[in-house]
Amino acid sequence: MTEDNTTKWPLIRPAGLDGLLVSFGDRLSEPANRAALAYRAQVERAGWSGVEECSTSLVSAYLRFDPLAVDPDAIRAQAQSLLDSRDWYDAALPHGRRLWRIPTVYGTELAPQLDEAAQAAGLSPAQAIDHLSQTRVRVQTIGFAPGQPYLGELPPEWDIPRQTALTDSVPIGALTVAIRQLVLFSVSTPTGWRHVGQTAMRLFRPDSDAPFVLRPGDEVLFPQVTPAELENMRADPDGGARAEALA
Repeated sequence: MTEDNTTKWPLIRPAGLDGLLVSFGDRLSEPANRAALAYRAQVERAGWSGVEECSTSLVSAYLRFDPLAVDPDAIRAQAQSLLDSRDWYDAALPHGRRLWRIPTVYGTELAPQLDEAAQAAGLSPAQAIDHLSQTRVRVQTIGFAPGQPYLGELPPEWDIPRQTALTDSVPIGALTVAIRQLVLFSVSTPTGWRHVGQTAMRLFRPDSDAPFVLRPGDEVLFPQVTPAELENMRADPDGGARAEALA
């Protein structure tokens, strides 16, 4: 949906007959993403009767409810009351988040578009690796494929467009970049994002009790390793990644 310049954020809109979309902006920003994550966490903590699902996109929280068990107008009023209760753009991020360090090879034949992406960002390959390996990014949302995170934001230099043509396929664990975001691929698929790094992490584990490894709100660093070091990590489903709890 396209909003005009008079749209006031945040706002609540219906999503079908059994959903509400609580949106904090019409484009990605750190405050809007923070607000969506914090609002969703509060709804889940409150445990509202009739709400069967709550999830987030980049700047919105989605609530799905049972319209036969609860009055839709009552749920909307409840959602509006919570929305009006505080400044969500300044809210603390949810508890239970983790900081992941995921070993990554940059460039080489494993990630062949690093030089191209660096040039688009006005950086040398070495500067690009410094940015990508040292910038701590947030899992802003999970989407496109099972367990696949969109992460950001990168420094302004990385506001580079997606490719005009698709790369035929990137492998599982590929780290790609565009529009100040990183995407870490959970499946092998075509993409218009530039392949700048390669990890050995498997993000989607359908036989696990927790099939999605990363969660919205988690933070990630992608420290550089050599191809030989990465090869030694491939037997580990985490690909050598380690997580620590965030306060």
